Amino acid sequence: MSIGSIHHVAVVVRSIDESLPRYERLFGWGPERPPFDFPSQGVRLCFIPTGGGDEARIELVEPIDPDGGVARFLAARGEGVHHVCLLSDDLPADLAALAAAEAELIDREPRTGAHGSVAFIHPRSLNGVLWELLQGSEPDGQRQPASSEGSQ
Repeated sequence: MSIGSIHHVAVVVRSIDESLPRYERLFGWGPERPPFDFPSQGVRLCFIPTGGGDEARIELVEPIDPDGGVARFLAARGEGVHHVCLLSDDLPADLAALAAAEAELIDREPRTGAHGSVAFIHPRSLNGVLWELLQGSEPDGQRQPASSEGSQ
């Protein structure tokens, strides 16, 4: 498998506009770019780097579709951690390996995410945590070669 480091931890919030100032005030973290809508998933997103370089990010996720999955999550569980995202060098191969290992996949094929191709592993597979795999970590979906990212 080519699964590597954590890209982000997603936190569902009622309002990015209300939440973001707390991250800025408490930790001194600002967004890497202004919040943006991701209509295909029914959410508004804001990525907050936790340090320089390839450090992990916090992804604030605000539902904009009242009938979407994130809105249902927020209604049922309230604000909090939604998923952890790991980088993948070869998402199709990693999905095949996970399926062979009997992981319960939400996505058997990659789909378009905010930073590249993504797929999700069902929480039943790994102790109640929703895991996202991401191939591509830059806004244009391009990612640096594994050798420049440190340990994989």
